[in-house]
Amino acid sequence: MKLDYDVSNYIEKIKTSNSYFNTFINTENLAAGVLVLKPSEEDTQEPHDSDEVYYVIRGDGFLKIKNKDYPIEQNKMYFVGKKIKHFFHSNKKELVVLYFFGGPDS
Repeated sequence: MKLDYDVSNYIEKIKTSNSYFNTFINTENLAAGVLVLKPSEEDTQEPHDSDEVYYVIRGDGFLKIKNKDYPIEQNKMYFVGKKIKHFFHSNKKELVVLYFFGGPDS
């Protein structure tokens, strides 16, 4: 199993793909990946089967969790419980976020 990851490589792969995210670790107990949204790009994710943590590398906008908007800030983390509706929106700059699931990315 791979033990070190250069996130910048996954960010570049996203920019040349049809997806705005890349899960580069996906095991029974943990999943991790990176999400990149272009300015005003729609985040179409659905609620997940595991708890999730987001760590903002850079960008702006909001993370809506349930019915509340949380302003995006660089170097800030956000927790989203399993099965909770959430999505990023209203970013005017490129948004780059690491995500971690407490289980597989499903």
